[in-house]
Amino acid sequence: MKIGKLGMGLIGLALVAMTGCQSAAKPQEDSWSALEAKGKLVVGIDDTFAPMGFRDENNELTGYDIEMAKAVSEKLGLEFEFQTIDWSMKESELNAGNIDLIWNGYSITDTRRQQVAFSEPYLENRQLIITLADSAVSTKADLAGKTIAVQKESSALEAVSADTALTSTLKNGAPEEFDTNIDCFMDLEAGRSQAIVVDEVLARYVMKQRGQEKYKVLDENFGTEQYAVGMRKQDTTLLEKINEAMKACNEDGTTAALNAKWFGE
Repeated sequence: MKIGKLGMGLIGLALVAMTGCQSAAKPQEDSWSALEAKGKLVVGIDDTFAPMGFRDENNELTGYDIEMAKAVSEKLGLEFEFQTIDWSMKESELNAGNIDLIWNGYSITDTRRQQVAFSEPYLENRQLIITLADSAVSTKADLAGKTIAVQKESSALEAVSADTALTSTLKNGAPEEFDTNIDCFMDLEAGRSQAIVVDEVLARYVMKQRGQEKYKVLDENFGTEQYAVGMRKQDTTLLEKINEAMKACNEDGTTAALNAKWFGE
C-alpha cells in the first residue's frame, strides 16, 4: 500500500512524539562511571568572585576555591577543568551537562536545594549591607525609598527578596540586579545605588583592594549562610567522593593552610 506525503509526515511526527516521550521518561543516571572513564570533570565558576575564584594580574585563575578544587581533584585522581559561566545560568548549565560541579562561593539555599545536591558545607558567610562611608544610611529602615544593588541569581538576591517588608519600600519595589558583584560596587561608587548586598568573603577582599575608607558596613545584615559544592542530584557517587576528598583535606592540613593563606586564619 502506498502512503502519501501527508501520511508519511503524520507518521514521522508520531515517531518524534513517541521518542520525545521515551526520552522524557528515561531516568537520569549517576554519571560517576562516565566521568571516571573520561578522567575529567568540568567545574563552573564566576571568575570575578574574589577571593574564592578570580583572575590575577596575569589573567590566571586563582583563589581559595580554585586551590581547594585542585587539591580535591588530586585526591580523586581526576582532572578538573575550570569553565567560566554566566552565574545566573549555573543550575541550568549543571543540569544540561555542560558542567559537572558548581564550585565558587556557592551558598546553600532552600531554592537551590530543589535543583542541585550539595556537598558538606566548608565555609560560613554573611550577606553584608554596604554603603559609601558618608552615607546617611545606617540601618535597614534607612533603605526605604533607596536603591539596593545585588548580583543576579545570587544568594544575596534571594536573601533581600525574602524580606518582603523591606523590598516593598525600595525605590522600584525590588533590588537592582547586576551581572557581577564588582558591577554592584561600581554602581554604588557612581551614586546610582545607595547600598549593595554582597557576600562577606568577597566584600572584605574587594573593599581592601578598592580602599576600605570609601565604604561603611552596616551592623545589620541579611543573614548567615554556608558555602558548599553543587552537583546534579543523581550524582550520588560523585557527592560521596567529593565529601570524602574534602574530609581528607581537613585531616591532612590542606584546608587549614588555605584558610591561613586566603583569610589569615
